[in-house]
Amino acid sequence: MQVEDIIIQTEYIQLGKFLKLANVVDSGGSVKIFLAEFTVQINGESDQRRGRKLYPGDQVEIEDVGTFRIVKE
Repeated sequence: MQVEDIIIQTEYIQLGKFLKLANVVDSGGSVKIFLAEFTVQINGESDQRRGRKLYPGDQVEIEDVGTFRIVKE
């Protein structure tokens, strides 16, 4: 399984903004719908909160989409 690095320039990124940055969703409005339909695991734990803070080193696994790792620039 290939892990795609997502580079952030801030201390953390919220899950909703991460989904847009990783091109998983097109707009902020579709984040809530996406999270209701797909399983998202952060460091192995299921989490559907748009505001969940993701920090460098966190790994995000999205059902039917892929695995991503947060990296600080």
